[in-house]
Amino acid sequence: MNVAVFGRKVTKENIGYYNEFLSVLQDFGWNPIVESNLKSLLVKKAGLSESTDEFSSHEDFKSGIDLSFSIGGDGTFIENVKFVRDSNVPVLGINTGRLGFLANVPKEHLEEAMGMVKAKKFDHQKRSLIRVESEANHFGEDNIAFNEITLQKKDTSSMITVHASLGGKYLNSYWADGLIVATPSGSTGYSLSCGGPIITPGCQVHILTPIAPHNLNVRPMVVPDHMSIKLSIEGRNRTYLMSIDGNSVPIKNEEELTISKANYMINVIKFEDNNFLDTIRTKMLWGIDKRN
Repeated sequence: MNVAVFGRKVTKENIGYYNEFLSVLQDFGWNPIVESNLKSLLVKKAGLSESTDEFSSHEDFKSGIDLSFSIGGDGTFIENVKFVRDSNVPVLGINTGRLGFLANVPKEHLEEAMGMVKAKKFDHQKRSLIRVESEANHFGEDNIAFNEITLQKKDTSSMITVHASLGGKYLNSYWADGLIVATPSGSTGYSLSCGGPIITPGCQVHILTPIAPHNLNVRPMVVPDHMSIKLSIEGRNRTYLMSIDGNSVPIKNEEELTISKANYMINVIKFEDNNFLDTIRTKMLWGIDKRN
């Protein structure tokens, strides 16, 4: 079995987990295909063989890769998804970071999780993505977001106005620092920190969450994901920022953007005893009384 391995950092804190992971792959007889930048780090710091197979593009996932593993936090998981794209290759995140909603297999349970993958004791949980389109085509073919697309002000303390329409009908003009359009997966990201709701995976919705709105009666809104969202910004400045999962580009005043559901989904590996509700309850410390 060919297994893609993605990570962004190799440090003295996590190098042991890389070694453990690669050792388990060797015991299973699985062939690691390591992302090219990560391979260079592992060759230098962990003694990985120079002859180890590598990948450097999403094109490499179109044939010959059976599973993809990310080792890191949620940001690493999202970067891995950019390689996986529409290949249908299942993804599993090993959390060596902090919170870990997406990369939710604790590093202490790495070997146990790998054993369950080998025994095929897992399900595929499909996660939707969103696409942004504009006349300027700012992101090219990388215009897909796993978590969220954000419009926000740049280099100013003044509010901006984000005009939004839903399914061709005017919705609202948000006076705020910006607006987030999130997927169910992204509901536990930036949207959550701005007061947005938590949405369980599988819900066919998008979330519109204003960032520090001027009108306090303007609240986050959950909308059907089959309806396109059109946005444009105006304000005192000439340029603003559009971000896809944290990667930003400047956009011009009154430039129109169309946001819609992507035409493919990501298969995330989930285990029976580690579902979304368990993850939320654990990470959010629900049901725990700190007074005890």
